[in-house]
Amino acid sequence: MLRTRPGSRFPPGATVRAGGVNFCVFSRHATRVALLLYADATSPEPFQVIELEPERNRTFFFWHVFVEGLPPGTQYTWRVDGPSDTQETGRSFNARKELVDPWARAVTDAVWDRRRAADPDDAGHVGFRAVVTGPLHPRERAAPSGLAGAVVYELHVGGFTRHPSSGVAHPGTFAGLTEKIPYLRELGVTHVELMPVMAFDEQDVPAAVRARGLRNYWGYSTHSFHSPHPRYCVDPAAADREFRALTDALHAAGIRVLLDVVFNHTAEGGRDGPTINFRGLENEVFYHLDPADRRRYRDYTGCGNTVNSNHPIVTAFIVQCLEHWVQEMGADGFRFDLASVFARDTRGEVMSDPPVPWALETSRVLARVPLIAEAWDAAGLYHVGSFPGMAWAEWNGRYRDAVRRFVRGDPGMAGEVATRLAGSADLYAPDGRLPCNSVNFVTCHDGFTLSDLVSYDAKHNEPNGEGGRDGVDDDASWNCGVEGPTSDPAVTALRLRQARNHLAILLLSRGVPMLLAGDEVLRTQRGNNNAWCQDNELSWLDWRATDGQRDMLRFTREVIALRRRHACIQANRFFDGRPVTGRALPDVSWHGARLGVPPWQGGEDRVLALTMAGRAADEEDLHVVLNMSDRPADAALPAIPGRQWHVAIDTSRAPPEDVVPRERQRPHSGPSCRVAARTVVALEARAMSGREDGVARSP
Repeated sequence: MLRTRPGSRFPPGATVRAGGVNFCVFSRHATRVALLLYADATSPEPFQVIELEPERNRTFFFWHVFVEGLPPGTQYTWRVDGPSDTQETGRSFNARKELVDPWARAVTDAVWDRRRAADPDDAGHVGFRAVVTGPLHPRERAAPSGLAGAVVYELHVGGFTRHPSSGVAHPGTFAGLTEKIPYLRELGVTHVELMPVMAFDEQDVPAAVRARGLRNYWGYSTHSFHSPHPRYCVDPAAADREFRALTDALHAAGIRVLLDVVFNHTAEGGRDGPTINFRGLENEVFYHLDPADRRRYRDYTGCGNTVNSNHPIVTAFIVQCLEHWVQEMGADGFRFDLASVFARDTRGEVMSDPPVPWALETSRVLARVPLIAEAWDAAGLYHVGSFPGMAWAEWNGRYRDAVRRFVRGDPGMAGEVATRLAGSADLYAPDGRLPCNSVNFVTCHDGFTLSDLVSYDAKHNEPNGEGGRDGVDDDASWNCGVEGPTSDPAVTALRLRQARNHLAILLLSRGVPMLLAGDEVLRTQRGNNNAWCQDNELSWLDWRATDGQRDMLRFTREVIALRRRHACIQANRFFDGRPVTGRALPDVSWHGARLGVPPWQGGEDRVLALTMAGRAADEEDLHVVLNMSDRPADAALPAIPGRQWHVAIDTSRAPPEDVVPRERQRPHSGPSCRVAARTVVALEARAMSGREDGVARSP
């Protein structure tokens, strides 16, 4: 039996020190606490149970003990007893349940059984287990970096390499993703946004979904916020080291790492959910409870419970957790799922200045990194353009909706699309924010993929087993005349053009573009717009590209490269219509088919054009024409003295002429450009080789 000492309340979790390990956990109202030590992830019984004494092992609301001679790699759980008068106080202690440490830096799930953990009378050893991990080697601090100039790529760590065609040594893991870094570099993205990688419960699915053999694949069911997900690791007991190896490798390749984090709810679910950690430590502190009956959980997330984030203890937990991921694990920023929950006080009411957003952006550590809000929740709050705080960026859902409808061909969209293309000044300029506060996207994990957006009018979620009740009912999509797969070459060609239109518009817009992994090779989910439980080939990225997929990949790479060489697109300021320094050309000019006549009202409001001036005398200008009508348009080109237009993008042309690298472009002849129906054309202006009356001509 290992000897013990009283230990310390700092820091929480398991900390390796000279001579042993210090353990500490928070529980204000616990009356009895025990530490259970296991040899490994599958040990049927603990090799030692250490009962903590309040007089010796408690300081304020923290319970702690130092275990001498305990090596890293040991696994452990807690048993905590106390009052369980849930209706009056919300306290929900259960001495039969083993709890995983909320501060654990690695966890294992080899014996986890959600059904048994939800049974209040089951006392089996079926919980998640925390792992004692040694300190990580010091990490060189990355220079602070915002989102200006970023191109973000949202991906699922498991699905990115789990398909057999990925060819990696460890499919579906952090190590597998590391092997694909050269692909990301060639694509040209600057940031990866990883869907949830904090340890989550794969068994958290409804009964009908479980009956189909499906699991929680996306990961929006976190239970251990300090630990990487064990299934993404070759050795779950070394989870923190494996994740650090990934971020170090991405940084070496010049790619930053954003994490999608889920602090709005946890895997413990509602009243009938399992006891994992928070419910058994301090239920009434960590969750929003119904004051009329504190056995009931208030649910603003659609997932059974809501984290009481603005309670001081919970706020501190969230801030310290994120600081850990930045300082120790190498994260470069965060995207917060259903972040409008952060605006609710401890009673669930909406606050004008909630503590959590301000605490995050004023942290000395987190002030260095991007904070991105999914600025809504499942109970009606919608904060796009007005998320509380000062420095927060947002997933711009209004950008997505406007561009989808415009490309589909809806009339009356030109004015709003122009605003979105220009960085959404209506949303962000009034309170001093900038285009980098708008994360623009057309597709993301939630909804149709790009291929499905142009192939389906309705969702097809039957494989999920939820009777079609899941997923949004309107994706503002258009199937181009046929629902689903087709052999009609005309429909196929139109779909490819529409997919290119979406990507071109996204990458030609001010703000921060975000692409969904697989869109660059037209990955399909066969019309499923909510594949949250599909850990199979429906969701995985198939690396066996067809000719059409390779063409789309080349198109995406080249348009990203075009964006990154044009400062006028990436500039982190809003257009003001004034001439750029040293030139007579305004920073932006808006047009329709005719120069200087933008389609703000009626008429040809599905043809929109703009001219963006290079920000310096030696930078190229850019002219973009969006013709989303069903007829071709002759779009006039502005004459720029001393410069000649060259076609860079024409989505109506067959590959490889749909996007032409700078060195292969040819001068455009004439004062106008023929733009086919449902087509995006972009031209670059550079020093001309011939002039006539100030109008660019071909030699």
